[in-house]
Amino acid sequence: MAGRRHGCGGAPGGGVIGMPDPIPALFPTTLVGSMPQPDWLIDREKLAGRFPPRVRARELWRIPEAHLVEAQDDATIVAIRMQEEAGLDIVTDGEIRRESYSNLFATALEGVDLDQHGTALDRSGHPVPVPRVVGPIRRRHAVGVRDLEFLRRHTTKPVKVTVPGPFTMSQQAQIDHYGGSRHLAAVDYAAALNAEIRDLFSAGADIVQIDEPYMQARPEEARQFGLEVLNRALEGVKGTTAVHICFGYAAIIHARSTAYSFLPELAGCRCQQISLETAQPNLDCSILKTLTGKKIMLGTIDLGNPEVEMPETVAARIRRALPFVRAADLIVAPDCGLKYLSRETAFGKLKAMVAGAAILRKEMVKDTGPVRLQSNS
Repeated sequence: MAGRRHGCGGAPGGGVIGMPDPIPALFPTTLVGSMPQPDWLIDREKLAGRFPPRVRARELWRIPEAHLVEAQDDATIVAIRMQEEAGLDIVTDGEIRRESYSNLFATALEGVDLDQHGTALDRSGHPVPVPRVVGPIRRRHAVGVRDLEFLRRHTTKPVKVTVPGPFTMSQQAQIDHYGGSRHLAAVDYAAALNAEIRDLFSAGADIVQIDEPYMQARPEEARQFGLEVLNRALEGVKGTTAVHICFGYAAIIHARSTAYSFLPELAGCRCQQISLETAQPNLDCSILKTLTGKKIMLGTIDLGNPEVEMPETVAARIRRALPFVRAADLIVAPDCGLKYLSRETAFGKLKAMVAGAAILRKEMVKDTGPVRLQSNS
């Protein structure tokens, strides 16, 4: 099959564009988003010793500014290859160029004061520096398209891109405009994100995932306007979309709930896929029956435990969901926060995840052919 890969040592331009590799009809595997960044690129000790940055944290990078983009590109290629070698069916760029999942996009918007930061409470309850919104939030330009194009040139696999959600961005900011209303700010975050998602699909994304962890962290406010702004971000979008909701990184949030405080509400979301954690919280999977009609991206790898799972352990975690979700509607993923693991551990866990999915695939069907990605269109 014609591939999209451009040689690892090649220049950023060029590459052969073709159809992506087929996805298994049952239990396709993917990431939530991130992969471990190499210690030669970013100071992993500093990264792990602080809360995820909401404003830019350029001091974390070890490479001088003049060479940083090239170094990030090289590390991204390594992250792509690790996913391919582990056997993942759908790959990301590992979020290698990001200091956190949200701050790159959130600080690229008009209306944000980049010189004088604000303060807000993190989901842990600690005050942290955040973007200060001082005017109408608008998208100046596409933020992630160049990174997506790089990813597509370097793999023949279907590709997924992640973006921070409008509700979460409104919680990770000090709102000095909009009369202090996070709701009004979230509406404009959603409009900016809608334009970004459209550009990502136009540039060739197979899946775009919106990360909304603060819907779990602040469920009462999420019930007031979270679904409204999430659907605004997806309005008119044609392509396969997912929403990720979680309990926070296991490396940072140690006191973890065993149940979601905001999940059935996502049945009303315009997205096709819901990404959630089940391994670390040992989730009662019966709640998944409230999401009928959605594909479930099932977190099956415990990132709070450095021990690499046995494939049968992963298969057992997948089986827990089967009474409540059709097998054809399950996508297999880790829980979120893979970036905080060592490369060796992350690679071992991903291989175990792929092997666990294969166990169930062989049990249930021998050959059902490739699956089609569901779309908003």
